[in-house]
Amino acid sequence: MAEKQAHLNGAYYGPSVPPAPANYRSHRRSSGCGCGCCLLKLLLKIIITLVIIIGLAVLIFWLIFRPNEVKFHVTDVSLNEFNLDGNNTLHYDLAVNITVRNPNRRIGVHYDRIEARAYYEDQRFDTQTLPSFYQGHKNTSFLNPVFKGEHLVLLGADETAEFNEERASNIYSIDVKLYLRIRFKVGSVRTGRFRPKVSCDLKVPLSAANATATFSTTKCDWDF
Repeated sequence: MAEKQAHLNGAYYGPSVPPAPANYRSHRRSSGCGCGCCLLKLLLKIIITLVIIIGLAVLIFWLIFRPNEVKFHVTDVSLNEFNLDGNNTLHYDLAVNITVRNPNRRIGVHYDRIEARAYYEDQRFDTQTLPSFYQGHKNTSFLNPVFKGEHLVLLGADETAEFNEERASNIYSIDVKLYLRIRFKVGSVRTGRFRPKVSCDLKVPLSAANATATFSTTKCDWDF
């Protein structure tokens, strides 16, 4: 009995329990992507879905309506005066005829604002605001801006030399640009507003000095 009691009070506590692996907790924490990673994947799926839907909508719209670019042409000009005096003041009298052709069968165009600007050597010398209008399907409309007056222009040596050359030939390089605010109409639906620019690079003969010179119809370019 005493022998058994001594055994119970000794240092023996039974078989030892093996310790948990050192990387047990870190392994559990690193498994899985976590809440932030899952949210990122969900957001990526939503973005991809939206891109596909928008792409399909654009494709269907194009297949149904086959939109074509509205075409701008300068068909005629009249330049009665274009003279630079000793004070760098440009005196001008310019009339421009522009045709606007909408070739689309199902798309109309609202021209909410049309601002015509005239430039020489990248310097604007006049601005005219033209009446707004709606252009229907398969329609040709006409714009007739008139620029007349005087304006101070500052030309460098190269620009002045070029002006003198053009004055000798009485044919001037004048740019007319249209700054637009437009909406498209498809059936009863109207789009938001766009603000494109249309550029017309012209070679304009002085009317009084060139009785035989003629102006060539010039296509204008869109710049969205």
